[in-house]
Amino acid sequence: MRVVQWSTGNVGRWALRGIIDHPALELAGVWVSNPAKDGRDAGELAGVDPIGIRATTDAAQLVAAKPDCVVYTAMADNRLNEAIDDLCLLLRAGINVVASGPVFLSYPEGTVPPELIEPVRQAAAEGGSSLWVNGIDPGWANDWLPLLLSGTCQRIDLIRCSEITDYSTYDNPLVLFDIMGFGTPPDHTPLLLQAGVLTLAWGSVVRQLAAALDVPLDSVVEHHERYPAPTPFTAAGRTIAEGTMAALRFTVSGMIADQPVLVLEHVTRLRPDLAPDWPQPVGTGCYRVEITGEPNYVLDLRLTGGDGDHNTAGVASTAMRLVNAVPAVVDAPPGLLTALDLPLTTGRGLVSVPGRSASRNR
Repeated sequence: MRVVQWSTGNVGRWALRGIIDHPALELAGVWVSNPAKDGRDAGELAGVDPIGIRATTDAAQLVAAKPDCVVYTAMADNRLNEAIDDLCLLLRAGINVVASGPVFLSYPEGTVPPELIEPVRQAAAEGGSSLWVNGIDPGWANDWLPLLLSGTCQRIDLIRCSEITDYSTYDNPLVLFDIMGFGTPPDHTPLLLQAGVLTLAWGSVVRQLAAALDVPLDSVVEHHERYPAPTPFTAAGRTIAEGTMAALRFTVSGMIADQPVLVLEHVTRLRPDLAPDWPQPVGTGCYRVEITGEPNYVLDLRLTGGDGDHNTAGVASTAMRLVNAVPAVVDAPPGLLTALDLPLTTGRGLVSVPGRSASRNR
């Protein structure tokens, strides 16, 4: 299948490398927003050997090439309308898309107003194409992981899906400081903590679990709390001043009456010793699924990249969740897909065999 990689940032570089190495995929082009990357070899941008395919800033050229699928990893959090326009352009042209955002499109029903969804549905209908938005969170860590575990339960009273992570090595200053608000004073409200934004982003997780488990929710509520830096320190290349936000905990909860039954939680620190009373990870960062019922479960998923860093692993897994799903999305009926519409995605064809090159692009 001919695939175009759309952007080469944190997630995009990993996705590009994944496409190059994937035995079922052929890289058909790379779109970049930075003019300094225009014309550079895709292999160089992915951190591997040159492969003879040049990146371009010309979106029309790539759309005209009619690839089977685009892996869309461009930032959407702070450019929502532009991202929706990009997706509609590709879908209307008959090109299937797997994307890392906007995250609410992973399961938008009941989460966002119809006017944000209908243009995407209409574009997919016009082009006869499919869109799937996913990753690891929202994504695999809080869709298939808890659902697989739920299949061994006799009774479920509460499901809690948590990300518990030290973000000090996460290489995305825009997300850390502008969107999440680390290093800002207590009276500042960053984008993520504005009323309704947490539910817009992660309400999709709660609604999708509810749909899969046939749970009639009465409401979805959000809550957050911040922890100040006790002294100045440096994290992610910046000085975090005393008294500014250094750790963040939030929940988005699906409620029946006044009881939470499905909970998405994030516990994010810029230093491991901060907020010691909050949930602690296995290692330096993990995803956790807790089921209260019969039986009770606590499942910890510890991530480690090849460089030993958990944030590297999180970015890589987000990218590969998309790349490995390309064949299933291409084969799926047209429309806006959710994880509930697709078969279980595996790493088929990715096991290293000595003496054999898996890639079709090298």
